[in-house]
Amino acid sequence: MEAAYDYIIIGAGSAGAALASRLTENPTVSVLLLEAGRAKHFYSQFPISYGLLIAHAGANWLYESEPEEGTANRQIPVPRGKLLGGSSAINGLVWVRGQPLDYDTWAQMGARGWSWQDVAPLFKRIENFEGPGSAERGRGGPQHVSIVPDENPLYDALFEAATQAGYRINPDYNSEDQEGVAKTQASILRGRRMSTYDSYLKPAMSRSNLRVLTEATTRKLLLEGKRCVGVAYRHRGQSLEARAGREVILCAGAVASPQILELSGIGNPDVLQRCGIAVAHALPAVGENFRDHINARIIWKAKDPRVSYNFKARGMGAVAEALRYLTTGGGFFSLPSGPLVAFLKTRPDLATPDVQMHLIPYSIKDPKTRKLQDFPSFTIACYQLRPESLGSIHIRSADPDAHPAIRFNFLGDRIDQQVMAEGFRMMRRIAGAPAMDHLRGEEFSPGARVDTDEAILAYIRGNSQTAYHPIGTCRMGQGPRTVVDETLKVHGLSGLRVADASIFPTMPSGNTNAPSIMVGEKAADILRSGA
Repeated sequence: MEAAYDYIIIGAGSAGAALASRLTENPTVSVLLLEAGRAKHFYSQFPISYGLLIAHAGANWLYESEPEEGTANRQIPVPRGKLLGGSSAINGLVWVRGQPLDYDTWAQMGARGWSWQDVAPLFKRIENFEGPGSAERGRGGPQHVSIVPDENPLYDALFEAATQAGYRINPDYNSEDQEGVAKTQASILRGRRMSTYDSYLKPAMSRSNLRVLTEATTRKLLLEGKRCVGVAYRHRGQSLEARAGREVILCAGAVASPQILELSGIGNPDVLQRCGIAVAHALPAVGENFRDHINARIIWKAKDPRVSYNFKARGMGAVAEALRYLTTGGGFFSLPSGPLVAFLKTRPDLATPDVQMHLIPYSIKDPKTRKLQDFPSFTIACYQLRPESLGSIHIRSADPDAHPAIRFNFLGDRIDQQVMAEGFRMMRRIAGAPAMDHLRGEEFSPGARVDTDEAILAYIRGNSQTAYHPIGTCRMGQGPRTVVDETLKVHGLSGLRVADASIFPTMPSGNTNAPSIMVGEKAADILRSGA
Protein backbone atom coordinates (compact mmCIF):
# COMPACT_ATOMS: atom_id res chain seq x y z
CA MET A 1 0.00 0.00 0.00
CA GLU A 2 1.23 3.49 -0.86
CA ALA A 3 2.18 6.01 1.78
CA ALA A 4 -0.87 7.64 3.30
CA TYR A 5 -2.44 10.89 2.17
CA ASP A 6 -4.64 12.93 4.43
CA TYR A 7 -7.48 12.78 1.91
CA ILE A 8 -8.17 10.69 -1.16
CA ILE A 9 -10.70 12.19 -3.59
CA ILE A 10 -12.21 9.88 -6.19
CA GLY A 11 -13.23 11.81 -9.30
CA ALA A 12 -11.84 15.08 -10.65
CA GLY A 13 -15.15 16.41 -11.92
CA SER A 14 -17.20 19.46 -11.03
CA ALA A 15 -17.21 18.80 -7.29
CA GLY A 16 -13.97 16.83 -6.97
CA ALA A 17 -11.78 19.41 -8.70
CA ALA A 18 -13.20 22.22 -6.57
CA LEU A 19 -12.74 20.19 -3.39
CA ALA A 20 -9.14 19.24 -4.20
CA SER A 21 -8.28 22.84 -4.98
CA ARG A 22 -9.77 24.19 -1.77
CA LEU A 23 -8.33 21.52 0.54
CA THR A 24 -4.79 21.98 -0.78
CA GLU A 25 -4.88 25.70 -0.11
CA ASN A 26 -3.64 24.51 3.29
CA PRO A 27 -0.02 23.42 2.59
CA THR A 28 -0.06 21.01 5.54
CA VAL A 29 -2.85 18.90 4.00
CA SER A 30 -1.96 16.21 1.44
CA VAL A 31 -4.46 15.08 -1.19
CA LEU A 32 -4.48 12.29 -3.76
CA LEU A 33 -6.97 12.95 -6.57
CA LEU A 34 -7.86 9.91 -8.70
CA GLU A 35 -9.41 10.46 -12.13
CA ALA A 36 -10.35 7.54 -14.37
CA GLY A 37 -10.17 9.64 -17.53
CA ARG A 38 -7.44 11.41 -19.39
CA ALA A 39 -6.12 14.83 -18.45
CA LYS A 40 -7.81 16.68 -21.30
CA HIS A 41 -9.00 16.53 -24.89
CA PHE A 42 -8.09 19.09 -27.55
CA TYR A 43 -11.74 19.68 -28.45
CA SER A 44 -12.79 20.36 -24.88
CA GLN A 45 -11.51 23.93 -24.88
CA PHE A 46 -14.08 24.86 -27.52
CA PRO A 47 -17.66 25.40 -26.28
CA ILE A 48 -19.05 23.45 -29.24
CA SER A 49 -17.28 20.37 -27.87
CA TYR A 50 -20.54 19.45 -26.10
CA GLY A 51 -21.56 18.26 -29.56
CA LEU A 52 -18.17 17.03 -30.75
CA LEU A 53 -17.62 14.81 -27.70
CA ILE A 54 -21.19 13.56 -27.23
CA ALA A 55 -20.19 10.09 -28.48
CA HIS A 56 -16.40 10.21 -28.08
CA ALA A 57 -15.05 7.30 -26.02
CA GLY A 58 -11.82 9.15 -25.24
CA ALA A 59 -13.66 11.84 -23.28
CA ASN A 60 -16.96 10.26 -22.37
CA TRP A 61 -18.10 7.20 -20.38
CA LEU A 62 -20.80 6.52 -23.01
CA TYR A 63 -23.29 5.03 -20.61
CA GLU A 64 -26.72 3.99 -21.86
CA SER A 65 -30.00 3.52 -20.03
CA GLU A 66 -31.96 0.31 -19.84
CA PRO A 67 -34.86 -0.06 -22.30
CA GLU A 68 -38.04 0.98 -20.49
CA GLU A 69 -41.66 0.96 -21.57
CA GLY A 70 -42.01 4.60 -20.49
CA THR A 71 -39.49 5.66 -23.13
CA ALA A 72 -40.61 3.34 -25.93
CA ASN A 73 -38.07 0.67 -24.94
CA ARG A 74 -35.21 2.80 -26.23
CA GLN A 75 -31.67 2.80 -24.85
CA ILE A 76 -30.98 6.46 -24.19
CA PRO A 77 -27.37 7.72 -24.24
CA VAL A 78 -26.09 8.96 -20.87
CA PRO A 79 -22.86 10.84 -21.61
CA ARG A 80 -20.63 11.65 -18.63
CA GLY A 81 -17.25 13.35 -18.75
CA LYS A 82 -14.12 11.22 -18.60
CA LEU A 83 -11.48 13.97 -18.32
CA LEU A 84 -10.12 16.27 -15.66
CA GLY A 85 -13.09 18.48 -14.99
CA GLY A 86 -15.48 15.57 -15.47
CA SER A 87 -18.74 16.49 -17.14
CA SER A 88 -17.88 20.19 -16.89
CA ALA A 89 -15.34 19.42 -19.65
CA ILE A 90 -18.01 18.19 -22.09
CA ASN A 91 -21.30 19.76 -20.93
CA GLY A 92 -23.49 22.41 -22.57
CA LEU A 93 -21.93 25.16 -20.40
CA VAL A 94 -25.25 26.63 -19.20
CA TRP A 95 -24.81 28.22 -15.76
CA VAL A 96 -27.83 27.89 -13.47
CA ARG A 97 -27.76 28.11 -9.68
CA GLY A 98 -31.37 27.02 -9.17
CA GLN A 99 -34.07 28.57 -7.03
CA PRO A 100 -33.84 29.45 -3.32
CA LEU A 101 -36.83 27.11 -2.90
CA ASP A 102 -34.67 24.15 -3.96
CA TYR A 103 -32.17 24.53 -1.16
CA ASP A 104 -34.72 25.52 1.47
CA THR A 105 -36.52 22.28 0.58
CA TRP A 106 -33.30 20.33 1.14
CA ALA A 107 -32.96 21.85 4.60
CA GLN A 108 -36.59 21.03 5.39
CA MET A 109 -35.95 17.42 4.34
CA GLY A 110 -33.18 17.01 6.90
CA ALA A 111 -30.12 18.50 5.18
CA ARG A 112 -29.46 21.16 7.80
CA GLY A 113 -26.94 23.75 6.69
CA TRP A 114 -27.97 23.51 3.01
CA SER A 115 -30.70 26.18 2.89
CA TRP A 116 -30.49 29.03 0.38
CA GLN A 117 -29.13 31.29 3.13
CA ASP A 118 -26.34 28.74 3.64
CA VAL A 119 -25.41 28.07 0.01
CA ALA A 120 -25.90 31.50 -1.62
CA PRO A 121 -22.52 32.73 -0.27
CA LEU A 122 -20.89 29.65 -1.80
CA PHE A 123 -22.29 30.47 -5.25
CA LYS A 124 -20.89 34.00 -4.87
CA ARG A 125 -17.52 32.58 -3.83
CA ILE A 126 -17.43 30.36 -6.93
CA GLU A 127 -18.27 33.01 -9.50
CA ASN A 128 -16.40 35.58 -11.46
CA PHE A 129 -19.54 36.91 -13.13
CA GLU A 130 -18.90 39.19 -16.07
CA GLY A 131 -22.44 40.53 -16.33
CA PRO A 132 -24.00 43.60 -14.70
CA GLY A 133 -23.00 44.17 -11.09
CA SER A 134 -25.29 42.86 -8.37
CA ALA A 135 -24.96 42.18 -4.67
CA GLU A 136 -26.26 38.67 -5.37
CA ARG A 137 -23.52 37.75 -7.82
CA GLY A 138 -19.89 36.87 -7.27
CA ARG A 139 -16.83 38.72 -8.55
CA GLY A 140 -13.29 37.41 -8.45
CA GLY A 141 -14.10 33.73 -7.92
CA PRO A 142 -12.34 30.97 -9.85
CA GLN A 143 -15.25 30.16 -12.18
CA HIS A 144 -15.77 32.60 -15.03
CA VAL A 145 -19.42 33.09 -15.99
CA SER A 146 -20.35 35.24 -18.97
CA ILE A 147 -23.54 36.22 -20.80
CA VAL A 148 -23.70 34.83 -24.33
CA PRO A 149 -22.66 37.70 -26.64
CA ASP A 150 -24.01 36.18 -29.87
CA GLU A 151 -26.42 38.43 -31.76
CA ASN A 152 -29.16 37.18 -34.07
CA PRO A 153 -32.50 38.61 -35.30
CA LEU A 154 -34.00 35.28 -34.20
CA TYR A 155 -33.15 36.08 -30.58
CA ASP A 156 -34.76 39.51 -30.84
CA ALA A 157 -37.90 37.96 -32.31
CA LEU A 158 -38.04 35.27 -29.64
CA PHE A 159 -37.75 37.84 -26.86
CA GLU A 160 -40.63 39.81 -28.36
CA ALA A 161 -42.62 36.62 -28.97
CA ALA A 162 -42.21 35.53 -25.35
CA THR A 163 -43.52 38.92 -24.22
CA GLN A 164 -46.49 38.61 -26.58
CA ALA A 165 -47.18 35.14 -25.17
CA GLY A 166 -47.40 36.62 -21.67
CA TYR A 167 -43.92 35.97 -20.32
CA ARG A 168 -41.44 38.53 -19.05
CA ILE A 169 -37.78 39.24 -19.65
CA ASN A 170 -35.42 38.62 -16.71
CA PRO A 171 -31.96 40.21 -16.91
CA ASP A 172 -30.53 37.79 -14.30
CA TYR A 173 -32.17 34.41 -13.79
CA ASN A 174 -29.40 33.54 -11.31
CA SER A 175 -30.73 36.13 -8.90
CA GLU A 176 -33.25 35.02 -6.28
CA ASP A 177 -35.97 35.56 -8.91
CA GLN A 178 -35.48 32.97 -11.64
CA GLU A 179 -38.62 33.56 -13.70
CA GLY A 180 -38.43 34.91 -17.23
CA VAL A 181 -36.58 34.78 -20.56
CA ALA A 182 -32.91 35.75 -20.81
CA LYS A 183 -29.67 35.46 -22.67
CA THR A 184 -27.90 32.40 -21.29
CA GLN A 185 -25.15 32.70 -18.70
CA ALA A 186 -22.37 30.25 -19.49
CA SER A 187 -19.07 28.93 -18.10
CA ILE A 188 -17.16 30.57 -20.95
CA LEU A 189 -14.28 33.06 -20.92
CA ARG A 190 -13.59 34.94 -24.14
CA GLY A 191 -14.92 32.11 -26.28
CA ARG A 192 -13.21 29.29 -24.34
CA ARG A 193 -14.80 26.66 -22.11
CA MET A 194 -14.02 27.06 -18.43
CA SER A 195 -14.37 23.60 -16.91
CA THR A 196 -13.43 22.98 -13.29
CA TYR A 197 -10.10 21.74 -14.61
CA ASP A 198 -9.47 25.24 -15.98
CA SER A 199 -11.00 27.19 -13.12
CA TYR A 200 -9.99 25.15 -10.07
CA LEU A 201 -7.63 22.30 -10.73
CA LYS A 202 -5.07 23.59 -13.22
CA PRO A 203 -4.06 26.52 -10.94
CA ALA A 204 -3.69 24.08 -8.01
CA MET A 205 -1.70 21.34 -9.73
CA SER A 206 1.63 23.01 -9.07
CA ARG A 207 1.13 22.53 -5.32
CA SER A 208 3.39 19.89 -3.83
CA ASN A 209 0.63 18.68 -1.52
CA LEU A 210 -1.69 17.72 -4.41
CA ARG A 211 -1.08 14.58 -6.45
CA VAL A 212 -3.34 14.11 -9.46
CA LEU A 213 -3.44 10.70 -11.16
CA THR A 214 -5.29 10.37 -14.46
CA GLU A 215 -6.27 7.03 -16.02
CA ALA A 216 -6.66 5.76 -12.45
CA THR A 217 -9.84 3.70 -12.15
CA THR A 218 -11.17 2.99 -8.69
CA ARG A 219 -11.93 -0.71 -8.17
CA LYS A 220 -13.28 -0.53 -4.63
CA LEU A 221 -13.02 1.21 -1.29
CA LEU A 222 -10.89 -0.43 1.41
CA LEU A 223 -12.74 -1.02 4.65
CA GLU A 224 -11.53 -2.07 8.08
CA GLY A 225 -14.69 -2.91 9.95
CA LYS A 226 -16.92 0.15 9.65
CA ARG A 227 -14.12 2.53 8.67
CA CYS A 228 -12.97 3.37 5.16
CA VAL A 229 -9.16 3.47 5.17
CA GLY A 230 -8.26 3.73 1.51
CA VAL A 231 -8.84 2.91 -2.14
CA ALA A 232 -7.89 0.07 -4.48
CA TYR A 233 -7.42 1.30 -8.04
CA ARG A 234 -5.77 0.51 -11.36
CA HIS A 235 -3.37 2.97 -12.90
CA ARG A 236 -2.31 2.27 -16.47
CA GLY A 237 -2.57 -1.49 -16.02
CA GLN A 238 -1.08 -1.70 -12.54
CA SER A 239 -3.15 -2.63 -9.45
CA LEU A 240 -2.44 -0.25 -6.56
CA GLU A 241 -3.77 0.76 -3.17
CA ALA A 242 -3.61 4.06 -1.32
CA ARG A 243 -4.42 4.81 2.31
CA ALA A 244 -6.23 7.86 3.61
CA GLY A 245 -5.04 9.07 6.98
CA ARG A 246 -8.18 11.14 7.44
CA GLU A 247 -10.92 10.42 4.89
CA VAL A 248 -11.90 9.23 1.44
CA ILE A 249 -14.32 11.50 -0.43
CA LEU A 250 -16.26 9.97 -3.30
CA CYS A 251 -16.85 12.56 -6.06
CA ALA A 252 -17.45 10.24 -9.00
CA GLY A 253 -20.91 11.54 -9.87
CA ALA A 254 -24.46 10.25 -9.76
CA VAL A 255 -23.68 7.25 -11.98
CA ALA A 256 -20.29 6.11 -10.66
CA SER A 257 -20.54 6.99 -6.96
CA PRO A 258 -23.28 4.43 -6.20
CA GLN A 259 -21.47 1.96 -8.45
CA ILE A 260 -18.25 2.27 -6.42
CA LEU A 261 -20.15 1.96 -3.13
CA GLU A 262 -21.84 -1.23 -4.31
CA LEU A 263 -18.60 -2.71 -5.68
CA SER A 264 -17.22 -2.14 -2.16
CA GLY A 265 -20.05 -4.04 -0.47
CA ILE A 266 -21.96 -0.92 0.59
CA GLY A 267 -25.60 -0.89 -0.48
CA ASN A 268 -28.77 -2.91 -0.72
CA PRO A 269 -27.97 -6.49 0.33
CA ASP A 270 -30.28 -7.88 -2.36
CA VAL A 271 -28.37 -6.02 -5.10
CA LEU A 272 -24.97 -6.98 -3.68
CA GLN A 273 -25.75 -10.66 -3.16
CA ARG A 274 -27.27 -10.96 -6.62
CA CYS A 275 -23.91 -9.80 -7.99
CA GLY A 276 -21.85 -12.06 -5.73
CA ILE A 277 -20.52 -9.25 -3.53
CA ALA A 278 -20.23 -9.76 0.23
CA VAL A 279 -22.22 -7.25 2.25
CA ALA A 280 -19.81 -5.04 4.18
CA HIS A 281 -22.38 -2.43 5.14
CA ALA A 282 -26.11 -2.62 4.43
CA LEU A 283 -27.41 0.68 3.07
CA PRO A 284 -30.55 0.09 0.96
CA ALA A 285 -30.84 3.65 -0.40
CA VAL A 286 -27.61 3.44 -2.44
CA GLY A 287 -28.47 3.82 -6.13
CA GLU A 288 -32.09 4.82 -5.48
CA ASN A 289 -33.73 8.29 -5.71
CA PHE A 290 -32.31 8.73 -9.23
CA ARG A 291 -33.69 11.70 -11.16
CA ASP A 292 -32.86 13.39 -14.44
CA HIS A 293 -34.51 15.83 -16.82
CA ILE A 294 -36.26 14.43 -19.88
CA ASN A 295 -35.71 16.93 -22.68
CA ALA A 296 -38.43 17.42 -25.32
CA ARG A 297 -37.70 19.36 -28.52
CA ILE A 298 -39.75 21.00 -31.25
CA ILE A 299 -38.09 21.95 -34.56
CA TRP A 300 -39.39 24.65 -36.90
CA LYS A 301 -38.11 25.46 -40.37
CA ALA A 302 -36.79 29.02 -40.72
CA LYS A 303 -38.09 31.34 -43.44
CA ASP A 304 -34.90 33.39 -43.36
CA PRO A 305 -31.88 31.05 -43.64
CA ARG A 306 -29.52 33.72 -42.28
CA VAL A 307 -30.89 33.34 -38.73
CA SER A 308 -30.12 29.60 -38.60
CA TYR A 309 -26.72 28.05 -38.03
CA ASN A 310 -27.98 25.07 -40.05
CA PHE A 311 -27.41 27.41 -43.01
CA LYS A 312 -24.37 29.28 -41.70
CA ALA A 313 -22.37 26.34 -40.24
CA ARG A 314 -22.62 23.81 -43.09
CA GLY A 315 -20.19 23.29 -45.95
CA MET A 316 -18.04 26.34 -46.59
CA GLY A 317 -20.11 28.13 -43.97
CA ALA A 318 -18.49 25.91 -41.36
CA VAL A 319 -15.08 27.08 -42.56
CA ALA A 320 -16.21 30.68 -42.27
CA GLU A 321 -17.54 30.04 -38.76
CA ALA A 322 -14.26 28.41 -37.75
CA LEU A 323 -12.34 31.45 -39.01
CA ARG A 324 -14.77 33.72 -37.20
CA TYR A 325 -14.17 31.82 -33.99
CA LEU A 326 -10.38 31.86 -34.37
CA THR A 327 -10.30 35.60 -35.07
CA THR A 328 -13.06 36.90 -32.77
CA GLY A 329 -13.92 34.08 -30.35
CA GLY A 330 -17.54 34.33 -31.46
CA GLY A 331 -20.07 32.58 -33.65
CA PHE A 332 -21.30 29.00 -33.79
CA PHE A 333 -18.23 27.42 -32.21
CA SER A 334 -18.51 29.71 -29.16
CA LEU A 335 -22.12 28.91 -28.25
CA PRO A 336 -23.38 26.99 -25.24
CA SER A 337 -26.09 24.41 -25.85
CA GLY A 338 -28.78 27.11 -25.78
CA PRO A 339 -28.03 30.84 -26.29
CA LEU A 340 -31.41 31.83 -24.84
CA VAL A 341 -33.05 30.31 -21.79
CA ALA A 342 -36.45 30.65 -20.17
CA PHE A 343 -37.80 29.66 -16.74
CA LEU A 344 -41.58 29.66 -16.82
CA LYS A 345 -44.68 28.47 -14.96
CA THR A 346 -47.05 25.97 -16.52
CA ARG A 347 -49.80 27.22 -14.15
CA PRO A 348 -50.31 30.79 -12.88
CA ASP A 349 -50.94 29.60 -9.31
CA LEU A 350 -47.40 28.21 -8.94
CA ALA A 351 -45.02 30.06 -6.64
CA THR A 352 -41.98 29.58 -8.91
CA PRO A 353 -41.20 28.36 -12.45
CA ASP A 354 -41.54 24.63 -13.09
CA VAL A 355 -40.19 24.35 -16.66
CA GLN A 356 -37.00 25.43 -18.38
CA MET A 357 -36.69 26.11 -22.09
CA HIS A 358 -33.68 26.50 -24.34
CA LEU A 359 -34.03 28.51 -27.52
CA ILE A 360 -31.55 27.23 -30.12
CA PRO A 361 -30.74 28.78 -33.53
CA TYR A 362 -30.31 25.44 -35.32
CA SER A 363 -31.58 21.86 -35.21
CA ILE A 364 -29.91 18.47 -35.18
CA LYS A 365 -30.76 15.23 -36.98
CA ASP A 366 -29.75 12.81 -34.26
CA PRO A 367 -28.97 13.60 -30.60
CA LYS A 368 -26.45 10.76 -30.58
CA THR A 369 -24.26 12.35 -33.27
CA ARG A 370 -25.29 16.04 -33.01
CA LYS A 371 -25.15 16.39 -36.80
CA LEU A 372 -27.05 19.40 -38.09
CA GLN A 373 -30.21 19.14 -40.15
CA ASP A 374 -29.69 20.03 -43.81
CA PHE A 375 -32.25 22.86 -43.89
CA PRO A 376 -32.44 26.23 -42.06
CA SER A 377 -34.30 25.76 -38.79
CA PHE A 378 -34.44 26.49 -35.10
CA THR A 379 -35.34 24.48 -32.01
CA ILE A 380 -37.04 25.09 -28.69
CA ALA A 381 -36.38 22.47 -26.01
CA CYS A 382 -38.21 22.05 -22.70
CA TYR A 383 -37.90 20.06 -19.51
CA GLN A 384 -39.64 19.98 -16.16
CA LEU A 385 -37.46 21.62 -13.53
CA ARG A 386 -38.28 19.35 -10.60
CA PRO A 387 -39.39 15.89 -11.83
CA GLU A 388 -41.17 13.62 -9.38
CA SER A 389 -40.40 10.32 -11.14
CA LEU A 390 -37.71 8.26 -9.42
CA GLY A 391 -35.40 5.75 -11.10
CA SER A 392 -32.33 3.82 -10.00
CA ILE A 393 -28.70 3.06 -10.85
CA HIS A 394 -27.25 -0.29 -9.74
CA ILE A 395 -24.35 -2.53 -10.68
CA ARG A 396 -25.00 -5.50 -12.95
CA SER A 397 -22.08 -7.58 -11.68
CA ALA A 398 -18.94 -7.49 -9.56
CA ASP A 399 -16.90 -6.38 -12.60
CA PRO A 400 -15.74 -2.76 -12.00
CA ASP A 401 -15.44 -2.24 -15.76
CA ALA A 402 -19.09 -3.15 -16.46
CA HIS A 403 -21.41 -0.19 -16.80
CA PRO A 404 -24.21 -0.06 -14.24
CA ALA A 405 -27.89 -0.48 -15.12
CA ILE A 406 -29.47 2.97 -15.46
CA ARG A 407 -33.25 3.12 -15.17
CA PHE A 408 -34.77 6.58 -15.58
CA ASN A 409 -38.47 5.83 -15.08
CA PHE A 410 -39.10 9.03 -17.05
CA LEU A 411 -42.71 10.26 -16.94
CA GLY A 412 -43.59 7.63 -14.36
CA ASP A 413 -45.40 10.22 -12.26
CA ARG A 414 -48.65 11.82 -13.40
CA ILE A 415 -47.46 15.29 -12.38
CA ASP A 416 -44.47 14.95 -14.71
CA GLN A 417 -46.77 13.97 -17.58
CA GLN A 418 -49.00 17.00 -17.02
CA VAL A 419 -46.10 19.45 -16.77
CA MET A 420 -44.33 18.16 -19.88
CA ALA A 421 -47.51 18.21 -21.98
CA GLU A 422 -48.22 21.81 -20.96
CA GLY A 423 -44.57 22.81 -21.47
CA PHE A 424 -44.81 21.43 -25.00
CA ARG A 425 -47.81 23.70 -25.70
CA MET A 426 -45.98 26.68 -24.20
CA MET A 427 -43.13 26.19 -26.66
CA ARG A 428 -45.65 26.36 -29.48
CA ARG A 429 -47.28 29.48 -28.06
CA ILE A 430 -43.96 31.31 -28.00
CA ALA A 431 -42.96 30.23 -31.50
CA GLY A 432 -46.49 30.96 -32.74
CA ALA A 433 -46.59 34.55 -31.49
CA PRO A 434 -46.88 37.31 -34.15
CA ALA A 435 -43.27 38.46 -33.62
CA MET A 436 -42.12 35.17 -35.14
CA ASP A 437 -44.32 35.29 -38.25
CA HIS A 438 -41.55 36.55 -40.54
CA LEU A 439 -39.08 33.88 -39.37
CA ARG A 440 -41.20 30.85 -38.45
CA GLY A 441 -41.78 28.27 -41.15
CA GLU A 442 -43.71 25.03 -40.71
CA GLU A 443 -43.27 22.88 -37.64
CA PHE A 444 -40.98 20.12 -38.89
CA SER A 445 -40.96 17.90 -35.81
CA PRO A 446 -43.20 16.54 -34.46
CA GLY A 447 -45.69 18.47 -36.61
CA ALA A 448 -48.93 20.21 -35.75
CA ARG A 449 -50.92 16.95 -35.92
CA VAL A 450 -49.37 15.96 -32.56
CA ASP A 451 -51.66 18.02 -30.37
CA THR A 452 -53.48 15.94 -27.74
CA ASP A 453 -51.90 15.11 -24.38
CA GLU A 454 -51.71 11.47 -25.39
CA ALA A 455 -50.03 12.24 -28.71
CA ILE A 456 -47.60 14.72 -27.15
CA LEU A 457 -46.57 12.28 -24.42
CA ALA A 458 -46.21 9.46 -26.95
CA TYR A 459 -43.92 11.67 -29.02
CA ILE A 460 -41.86 12.61 -25.96
CA ARG A 461 -41.57 8.96 -24.90
CA GLY A 462 -40.43 7.92 -28.35
CA ASN A 463 -38.06 10.75 -29.23
CA SER A 464 -36.79 12.71 -26.22
CA GLN A 465 -33.37 12.40 -24.63
CA THR A 466 -32.01 13.13 -21.20
CA ALA A 467 -30.81 16.65 -20.48
CA TYR A 468 -27.69 15.04 -18.94
CA HIS A 469 -28.47 16.00 -15.33
CA PRO A 470 -28.35 12.77 -13.27
CA ILE A 471 -28.69 13.32 -9.51
CA GLY A 472 -29.79 11.83 -6.21
CA THR A 473 -28.38 8.29 -6.08
CA CYS A 474 -26.56 8.87 -2.75
CA ARG A 475 -29.24 11.05 -1.30
CA MET A 476 -28.44 13.41 1.59
CA GLY A 477 -30.63 13.62 4.66
CA GLN A 478 -31.93 11.55 7.53
CA GLY A 479 -33.77 8.25 7.57
CA PRO A 480 -33.74 4.95 5.66
CA ARG A 481 -34.13 6.54 2.20
CA THR A 482 -30.82 8.44 2.46
CA VAL A 483 -27.13 7.57 2.09
CA VAL A 484 -25.25 10.51 3.61
CA ASP A 485 -25.96 12.99 6.38
CA GLU A 486 -25.79 16.78 6.14
CA THR A 487 -22.00 16.64 6.61
CA LEU A 488 -21.81 14.20 3.66
CA LYS A 489 -20.72 11.28 5.87
CA VAL A 490 -22.00 7.90 4.71
CA HIS A 491 -24.47 6.66 7.31
CA GLY A 492 -22.98 4.08 9.63
CA LEU A 493 -19.39 4.40 8.38
CA SER A 494 -16.45 6.59 9.33
CA GLY A 495 -13.73 7.91 7.07
CA LEU A 496 -16.02 8.11 4.03
CA ARG A 497 -18.06 10.93 2.51
CA VAL A 498 -19.77 11.54 -0.82
CA ALA A 499 -19.64 14.99 -2.44
CA ASP A 500 -21.18 15.32 -5.90
CA ALA A 501 -24.60 15.55 -7.59
CA SER A 502 -25.52 12.12 -6.24
CA ILE A 503 -26.20 13.68 -2.82
CA PHE A 504 -28.91 16.09 -4.06
CA PRO A 505 -32.12 15.21 -2.18
CA THR A 506 -34.22 16.69 -5.00
CA MET A 507 -33.45 18.15 -8.41
CA PRO A 508 -32.22 21.77 -8.41
CA SER A 509 -34.31 23.91 -10.75
CA GLY A 510 -32.04 23.89 -13.78
CA ASN A 511 -28.73 22.64 -15.08
CA THR A 512 -26.68 20.86 -12.44
CA ASN A 513 -23.08 21.97 -13.02
CA ALA A 514 -23.17 25.06 -10.79
CA PRO A 515 -24.85 23.20 -7.87
CA SER A 516 -22.30 20.39 -8.22
CA ILE A 517 -19.41 22.84 -7.90
CA MET A 518 -21.20 24.33 -4.89
CA VAL A 519 -21.17 20.86 -3.28
CA GLY A 520 -17.38 20.72 -3.74
CA GLU A 521 -17.03 24.10 -2.04
CA LYS A 522 -19.40 23.10 0.76
CA ALA A 523 -17.53 19.82 1.30
CA ALA A 524 -14.27 21.73 1.66
CA ASP A 525 -15.83 23.98 4.30
CA ILE A 526 -17.21 20.98 6.18
CA LEU A 527 -13.86 19.16 6.19
CA ARG A 528 -11.94 22.26 7.21
CA SER A 529 -14.36 22.83 10.08
CA GLY A 530 -13.71 19.35 11.46
CA ALA A 531 -17.41 18.37 11.29
